[in-house]
Amino acid sequence: MKSICITGGAGFIAHHLIAAILKTTDWNIVSVDRLDYSGNLNRLEDLLKNLEPSVKKRVKIIFHDLKSEFNPMILKDIGQVHIVAHLAAGSHVDRSIANPLEFVMDNVVGTCNILNMARKQDNLERFLYFSTDEIFGPAPNNIKYKENDRYNSTNPYSASKAGGEELAVAFHNSYKLPVYITHTMNVFGERQHPEKYIPMCIRKIRDGECVTIHSDSTKKIPGSRHYIHASDVANATLFLLKNSFTYSDDTGAKCPKFNVVGANEFNNLDLAEMIASFQGKKLNYELVDFHSSRPGHDLRYALDGSKMKDLGWQPQSVEKRLEDVVKWSLNNDRWLQI
Repeated sequence: MKSICITGGAGFIAHHLIAAILKTTDWNIVSVDRLDYSGNLNRLEDLLKNLEPSVKKRVKIIFHDLKSEFNPMILKDIGQVHIVAHLAAGSHVDRSIANPLEFVMDNVVGTCNILNMARKQDNLERFLYFSTDEIFGPAPNNIKYKENDRYNSTNPYSASKAGGEELAVAFHNSYKLPVYITHTMNVFGERQHPEKYIPMCIRKIRDGECVTIHSDSTKKIPGSRHYIHASDVANATLFLLKNSFTYSDDTGAKCPKFNVVGANEFNNLDLAEMIASFQGKKLNYELVDFHSSRPGHDLRYALDGSKMKDLGWQPQSVEKRLEDVVKWSLNNDRWLQI
């Protein structure tokens, strides 16, 4: 039986990954989390409460702050694992602009510590580093970035994620650590933090409040993203973990990277309109130019998902997923409370 160590296991995306692993495999799971701003054990409680005891006992929860090296007691608690999935990260753009060193410590130093832990494992099959679309910076119209395109970070958060990604590549090259890197963008789903765009829209539309929508300087063109449900991200992750892929190109790059992207691009106004329609309510909104007044907030991000499609994986319909999340959130509205 395999064992997987997941950092940030009480976080939003990671707890969906844990759900998928429990549902589709017999793997044992070690969740490593410091339970701060993003981590919430109530997510795991919600996830595990209706499962059989034999399934629940496959999940072990360990408290550890990745800024610190793994001491012998923590290493003993984790034990030997076959897979490490590094999802823990500081991910709030505004806070990274206010305090960049915090994000360097979390996303660069923390990544180095988990990489060092992983390379001491005796039977490691895969180290998966979760990166982000934001390392590539804003995407001009009609441009979608491929996995190995250049970095162009526009805020300390994205720069720290790029730094962690390069460390993962370096460990792949220096120590032959079996690294995969994924880039995801604008993940949504059940139990997401209520400050995020989709749960914020659900709550404000329900309550008849005005929804603020990021736009260009003319306040006519809203920002756009490729949205993807967290369950699709989890499904793509398991697809990658259950298969072996190599990579090499003319530049000599060998570390495999994969863009995990939603099927369609939506501007944020259209998305808010959909959320309103699912509630049978009218959207009250204001277009606001965040980018000019708050550097680091980019109007458009876009990734090319053709590589994963060519390998045989595709996400489900965003519209259906979004409708389900709206209904679930309204029926479980404690997850909408700030």
